[in-house]
Amino acid sequence: MTPVAQKLRREPTEAEKRLWSHLRASQLGVQFTRQFAIGRHVVDFACRSLKLAVELDGGQHADNAADEVRTQVIELHGYRVIRFWNNDVLQNTEGVLTILLQELDLARNRI
Repeated sequence: MTPVAQKLRREPTEAEKRLWSHLRASQLGVQFTRQFAIGRHVVDFACRSLKLAVELDGGQHADNAADEVRTQVIELHGYRVIRFWNNDVLQNTEGVLTILLQELDLARNRI
């Protein structure tokens, strides 16, 4: 694990804590890992078996061109990237999980 990933694991955001409580221990039927390095980037969560990366974004990411480049680089490694706003995770956790389950189904069909 990279030093950056280690630091991010030690200091999760509230949104990361909330979502991880639903992703850990294969609760959605697949294994996720936290703060996973893909190329030179570290994604918040990754399902390695289905090549799905989940990113949680705060307000600093609004209209951030660097995020588009980051997504492209991660996709070059074969991952599909889905993003959720921190507010959505905190205020509409069930809705985020519903979308995530749909994405997992789509990813299973791609394999």
